[in-house]
Amino acid sequence: MTQPTLPLRPLLAVLFALPLALGVALSAGGDDRVDRFAQLREELPSPSSYRTASGAPGHEYWQQQVDYRIEVELDDERQAIRGSERITYHNNSPDALTYLWLQVEPNFFAPQSHAVATTLAPNLDAGMTFEATRALLERRTFDGGAKISNLKGAGGEPLDFALVDTTMRVDLPAPLKSGESFEFSLDWAYAISDQRKFGGRSGWEFFEDDGNYLYEMAHWFPRLCAYTDYTGWQNKEFLGRGEFTLEFGDYVVSITAPDDHVVASTGVLQNPDEVLLPVWRERLALAETSETPVLIVTRDEAEANESTAPEGTKTWTFAAENVRDFAWASSRKFIWDAKLHEIEGGDPVWAMSYWPKEGHELWEPYSTHSVIHTLNAYGKYTFPYPYPVAISVNGPVGGMEYPMICFNGPRPAKDGTYTARSKYGLISVIIHEVGHNWFPMIVNSDERQWTWMDEGLNTYVQFLAESEWEDDYPSRRGEPGKMTGYMTSTNQVPIMTNSESILQFGNNAYGKPATALNILRETIVGRELFDFAFKEYSRRWMFKRPEPADLFRTLEDASGVDLDWFWRGWFYSTDHTDLALMGVTRYRIDSQDPEAEKGRRRAAREAEPTTLSEARNRDLPKYVADFPELVDFYNTYDELDVTPGDVRKYEKLLESRDESQQELLRSELNFFVIEVANQGGLVMPVILDLEFTDGSHEALRIPAEIWRSNDPTIKKLVISEKGLARVQLDPNRETADADLSDNVWPPEMEERTIRLNPEVRRGSGPNPMRDAQKEADKLKRRSPGGGADATEGDGGR
Repeated sequence: MTQPTLPLRPLLAVLFALPLALGVALSAGGDDRVDRFAQLREELPSPSSYRTASGAPGHEYWQQQVDYRIEVELDDERQAIRGSERITYHNNSPDALTYLWLQVEPNFFAPQSHAVATTLAPNLDAGMTFEATRALLERRTFDGGAKISNLKGAGGEPLDFALVDTTMRVDLPAPLKSGESFEFSLDWAYAISDQRKFGGRSGWEFFEDDGNYLYEMAHWFPRLCAYTDYTGWQNKEFLGRGEFTLEFGDYVVSITAPDDHVVASTGVLQNPDEVLLPVWRERLALAETSETPVLIVTRDEAEANESTAPEGTKTWTFAAENVRDFAWASSRKFIWDAKLHEIEGGDPVWAMSYWPKEGHELWEPYSTHSVIHTLNAYGKYTFPYPYPVAISVNGPVGGMEYPMICFNGPRPAKDGTYTARSKYGLISVIIHEVGHNWFPMIVNSDERQWTWMDEGLNTYVQFLAESEWEDDYPSRRGEPGKMTGYMTSTNQVPIMTNSESILQFGNNAYGKPATALNILRETIVGRELFDFAFKEYSRRWMFKRPEPADLFRTLEDASGVDLDWFWRGWFYSTDHTDLALMGVTRYRIDSQDPEAEKGRRRAAREAEPTTLSEARNRDLPKYVADFPELVDFYNTYDELDVTPGDVRKYEKLLESRDESQQELLRSELNFFVIEVANQGGLVMPVILDLEFTDGSHEALRIPAEIWRSNDPTIKKLVISEKGLARVQLDPNRETADADLSDNVWPPEMEERTIRLNPEVRRGSGPNPMRDAQKEADKLKRRSPGGGADATEGDGGR
């Protein structure tokens, strides 16, 4: 996609052979250079009948299906749940299975869990809050692990099983052959964790002012691990970061809660007449045609509900088809609004929000509108939202996603006011968490292995959606310039790193891949081609499970652009972008006209500065001044004078050249050689803004393939009739260049400020003796027997 520098007349075509003659060939590299343009043949798995070389599912692609029927009861007095489930496992793989693996993530909160055992020590030298200390102590004894019982087959026969931390193996009575199904059931119960105290993606929040609880329930039931063509059973334990790798299936879930609770859930409510008040059903009917969200449960109703005691229980039944997970929320505090939203290219969707009064001033104006905007924007760049419901719930969880429902934390201050940061924080987290319906709830990547495949892609589309909310939206991630600090840090690993081993989690799994995709769209592939390719990937892998190679191959296959160099640099390395303008050299054609050439040389000589010695010596008496006879011809000779011989030589040259060659000799063209160095290791396009002496500008966009010889520097020739005044590299900050100080020629003065601080108190300034004593004391504490904290080095990480 190189853009031409300047249009040249046909007779000047011969000039393109000049770079070698002018000595501007690419600099030779050494034998130790890295081939950054090597194809990813060793890094990517071989194509198969399951996954093709084009990145599409193969003609023998398969995945398992798991259907659930669950009955669960919420104990609002003890903050616990108990439930039973019947699971039907459909073996669509070509393999016979002798056991099944289930995820039991509540065991994450068992005191003996591997997550607890492998938690690193906090930085105690920095101190701890009372709340953090109390949570640390209680975490040692709180038991939120699931108690499994009554595991049996469809005929009632007991099944053997083995619990392995957050997973459970169920041994089958006979091998489950390809195409067969197996049905079994089990009961379970556990104590729900205090989310404010222990964190996590699920839990309860207690409101002291009114004495009520709000529950957000996720990974709350034993569910099947994924069995795949690329890894077999994905039964890696849950340590807290690598999220959930699950199978699609159909759910029917009955949730029994206090009869004054309102329940929000994945799926469609099956018994509204039994659980919703008549006035709520009437308002839902109004919301089907309303232009704006309608309050189904008003603030006044929710506040009145807070002060009453339940008289019994209600059972809310929800059904969901072709989902990979199921989550719900319950509280007597919920305010609820809804709107039936028309989806372009899809069926209408119920956009809904649930929040307690503590969130009202911020949630009523923004939550459901943010849900609707997300449905529109994500559908534009991927595929229409296929589910009937999209819900945003306010509770203790800061931001977490599940099919059709998500949990979002921002609230206004206690007096109902909120800052711009809170407002945009809420809008952004809702866009992000609703957006997760596409990645990974429908494009069902392996979260336990690759966090970036859903978080990075989702953050990228979130950036696009935010840009369509309003002008100058304060997006946190997506712009290349916001990634430079991370990409130059030493505390990082490649994007292609297992979820549990990532350093700087947010930058690695969210920010960097989102930035990479944005750069592909804006700078390397172009919007039209990239949007087509990204939409193709999304549609190919709807309700299927892609791997990184499927993404890489599809984006190349659908765009027609070789991007192996990009994946290698951005996803498989920790190199960063730092291109530098090393200099600009101007060449011109030697006309060989003695009048012109000697005139230029004379002007250059006269422009040379007078040295200090020359200036001072001119005032000294000169010896020859008293002897004129010593001044001869050579004292007045100037080698830059044009002689008759010079003229004859030039005339002879013109006689031996045709008209086009004579015109070349008379050309006033400038040949500018611009040298660029790659100091960061990451190969990227070279984007130049050329400012000429007449004030005009020209953009020069050179694809990254200019670095294909893997040299540390390249030289680019620019031909112009105009003089070059200034060159700027990456003028619009497209490439995440980490050092902009060397991106301008001629170099510019760096501007800084001096902060004038109050007078420094005596004794607070540098004191070498005091500092040396502190260092000695520190070494003493670290020495054997000196009271060293063995975890000090890890504590600050």
